[in-house]
Amino acid sequence: MSVAFTKEESAETASETLLPDRPISPRPNLVTEAGLQALQAQLRDAREAYEAAQAIDDVNEKRRQSAVPLRDARYLTERLRTAQVIPDPASTDVVAFGSTVTFSRTDGRVQTYRIVGEDEADPKAGSISFVAPVAKSLIGKAVGDVVGSGAQEIEILSIA
Repeated sequence: MSVAFTKEESAETASETLLPDRPISPRPNLVTEAGLQALQAQLRDAREAYEAAQAIDDVNEKRRQSAVPLRDARYLTERLRTAQVIPDPASTDVVAFGSTVTFSRTDGRVQTYRIVGEDEADPKAGSISFVAPVAKSLIGKAVGDVVGSGAQEIEILSIA
């Protein structure tokens, strides 16, 4: 019987279905309440995508379509297992995890970011990770404080 008529997977297909795990950060997995909910929603989506892939008849296509959702489900399960929900800051006196900070840069730009967990950070949407260099320099500082040096100085304008 010709190999063309069997459902054995090729080496190429096998390599497409063996995706490496997504790297897990060695830092504490701090999240906001919204971040926890987002992780839960992403896990639901990954599981639904995996279930949909299982309905595919072609074994090679099923493996190919299952690879990413399966990898994501492993990652998200671990991130949810280790998640430490940090409540919103009780005070706006100093910058903390969960604070929304507005600051000005020496070049005149004014920026506002919320300091959140690694998995929920999205600078384009106005959030940065607590491990980002600018967030690290802001945490513990108050309105009017200037952090950084030279051309990299930023002044905290407000904390919410």
